[in-house]
Amino acid sequence: MAKATTTRNSTVLDQYLAEINRCALLTAEEERELARLYRAAGDGRAAHQLITANLRFVVKVAYEYRSYGFRMADLVQEGNIGLMKAVQKFDPDKGIRLISYAVWWIRAYIQNHILRSWSLVKLGTTQAQRKLFFSLARTRREMERAASTTGATATSDDIAARLNVKTEEVQEMQQRMEGRDLSLDAPVGEDGSPFVDFVADGARTQDEELGHAQERRVVAGKIALALARLDARERFIVESRLMKDDPLTLKELGDHFGFSRERARQLEIRAREKLRAELGALAAEFDLPAGDPPPAADDLAAA
Repeated sequence: MAKATTTRNSTVLDQYLAEINRCALLTAEEERELARLYRAAGDGRAAHQLITANLRFVVKVAYEYRSYGFRMADLVQEGNIGLMKAVQKFDPDKGIRLISYAVWWIRAYIQNHILRSWSLVKLGTTQAQRKLFFSLARTRREMERAASTTGATATSDDIAARLNVKTEEVQEMQQRMEGRDLSLDAPVGEDGSPFVDFVADGARTQDEELGHAQERRVVAGKIALALARLDARERFIVESRLMKDDPLTLKELGDHFGFSRERARQLEIRAREKLRAELGALAAEFDLPAGDPPPAADDLAAA
């Protein structure tokens, strides 16, 4: 199936190449006249002639990027958009040919397409990273060809020295370029099972969920029983100081009961001691922290 698709794509590209090769090239004078006509009056036919006469050059530039693994038809299409943009911006009175100016737009659109399509994770977010992305593969191929005659290998240090960048930057970009996206529906193995079937589920099993629910019920019951064994004043202190997201201060507790802050602190310590005695066995049974609850914020400030 893949072979048939590749053959079909090649056939379509061959037909396209045959068609654009029939388009006549323009002389420098013809090109200037058409560009001036388009610039002055927005003549669509003049722009069409300028574009069709240079389509073959787009294919030549696109072939330079064929090693990145994208379909040539897609690269050519992006390059054609760059060519059309160049025609819009071209100044025929600068004394240069259209293709000399357009090649920068063609490369820019092709490179943008490669960066956008390479991964769902954005790649080459800075100008330096974009430059390294496209220089890295080319430099590596050149150094590997040279190394094939000498038997040496091109290391990350060698590539970094050649590109005048840090070794870490080269290694990071290599990892990002090699880490291509993988569809969860992609077939894996001989039976063609989708990759998603082999992804581990981090959620708890039903047995684990049931066990945790039972533990929570037991712990909640034990805590409620321990609180019931405190007197009303101690229970109020525990609930107001240890069980609230915004606990009362010791001064507020003292004002509530009509005694001093120090007396409120002493009652809290006594309540903590009772709770620790009641819940010590529970902590050992469920492997919970057996120490006192953390002190409230105003205790830490007082200390």
